[in-house]
Amino acid sequence: MDLSIVILSYNTHVLLNDCLRSVMLDAQNLAAEIFIVDSGSTDGSIELVRESFPAVKLIITEGFGGFAYANNLALHQASGRYQLLLNSDTVLPRGALRQCVAFMDAHSDAGVMGVKLVKGDGTLDLACRRSFPTPGVAFAHFSGLSKLFPRSPLFARYNLTFLDPDETYEVDSVCGAFMLTRQAALNEVGLLDEQFFFYGEDLDWAYRFKQAGWKVYYYADVKVVHYKGQTSRQQSDRMITEFYNAMRLFYRKHYAARGARLERGFILAGISLGECLAKFRNRLRPADAKRVTP
Repeated sequence: MDLSIVILSYNTHVLLNDCLRSVMLDAQNLAAEIFIVDSGSTDGSIELVRESFPAVKLIITEGFGGFAYANNLALHQASGRYQLLLNSDTVLPRGALRQCVAFMDAHSDAGVMGVKLVKGDGTLDLACRRSFPTPGVAFAHFSGLSKLFPRSPLFARYNLTFLDPDETYEVDSVCGAFMLTRQAALNEVGLLDEQFFFYGEDLDWAYRFKQAGWKVYYYADVKVVHYKGQTSRQQSDRMITEFYNAMRLFYRKHYAARGARLERGFILAGISLGECLAKFRNRLRPADAKRVTP
């Protein structure tokens, strides 16, 4: 088996249909298996999979136990040389999967790879290539310095906007909306950390892969459309909470032990302040403009 593809689903019937059609079409020339993990959709998504995509392996959960938990349910069963985490709000171009498998085959040091993600309006999804959110990197981003100096290698490391998005290179992390991992590396690193509920699990996973000596690559030759935020926008206020909870968890897990007590308190207070401001700004936005991440 070349590839195991894991797609999470929750009330995104139309998007899921488009995603699965693109995946099924693109996977024809590969030995691939596809998992759908559905968290109790009520919009016909489950019936869609059963009736229109009978070859897909459907896993139905009672409620949503988190992004990491849901993906792990399928990863436990996956048998491919490579495992792809894919959002249901993505559409693949022809040849994408074959190109990505070929890239991983040619780069034996790669534990993880991501691709160029573009939003529905054609603009770059900045989350597709990232640096780890060290206190300094996070401060430059959330203070607005990264927007003031988007070409600065010092201030714009969070989303790497000083790098050419049309070139391929090694990065700290890629986005869980399209995250391809090597099974041999996954066996060494382990599954996603289920302490992370909806955000941060991809960053944490990439961090662990790199700690184990594997490289993470951003691959610009494949462009995938990502209709971002369609699931999270349904509960945007709660998702803001989860976004900042993930920041706290990532900081405590990977950086807190390195800092002094006063520094830890200052950083955690800053995260809480950012959460309050994000919720306040979001409540002022119209329903169709709700956001989760800053």
